[in-house]
Amino acid sequence: MEQSELEQTLVLIKPDALKVSLTGYILSQYSEFHTGLRFAGARIMQVSRMIAEEHYAEHRGKPFYPSLIDYITGHLHYPQEPEKRRVIAIVYSGPDAVAKVRAISGPTNPHVARDTKPGTIRALGTVVPIKDDAGQTVGDRMDNLVHASATAAEAEREIKLWFRPSDIIPCRHLYPTAVSDALYCYHDGQLLTEYVPGSTCLLAPGETAWQSDLEALRLLAQGQPSPVTLESVAAKYLANTRCEPS
Repeated sequence: MEQSELEQTLVLIKPDALKVSLTGYILSQYSEFHTGLRFAGARIMQVSRMIAEEHYAEHRGKPFYPSLIDYITGHLHYPQEPEKRRVIAIVYSGPDAVAKVRAISGPTNPHVARDTKPGTIRALGTVVPIKDDAGQTVGDRMDNLVHASATAAEAEREIKLWFRPSDIIPCRHLYPTAVSDALYCYHDGQLLTEYVPGSTCLLAPGETAWQSDLEALRLLAQGQPSPVTLESVAAKYLANTRCEPS
């Protein structure tokens, strides 16, 4: 099959699904037998606040945003057990990947899913009211078990946020990659082009990165505006580097 005919999408099996042991069921629903799609990459990740905030950047400032961050990072379902806070991130690849996965996932709201698409994954989820300090309901949080990219453009942004090229088998690389000719490190919210004690290496010379990430790092290192934030590039490299505090 030509690469131009392929599409990729991101699936996150969220903490609520893991807590009630729905992983096997969810994977069976997305299986190649049902969808014709194939795994391109997978990671088990403890979700850092950085990657959570970048993933849900469009909701920043909304009343339900803090609860959403606590949900995806696992704080809500494992408040006293940081070692259990994780998601399973998967890249599926194949024709019409986005639409196929969205159809099996079901409507975002689990109540709507139960009413209109009862056989879908999210029909097993729930809706939790969010209350302010005064006890007033200010919104809802969808404990809907999985995330699935809504469009091909969103899938590209999300896959590049959660995955490095080395996490995806080379023959399934759908987006351009490039080889770094410089060293890029991250320390206390700053991009560095040399290592200092306590910094984390994002890319070393000779390592492969998404071309768009490498272009962003070059611009940021020169003090120029970048189309994406440093955090959106760094998040995937910092994931699983330390246990998130409770």
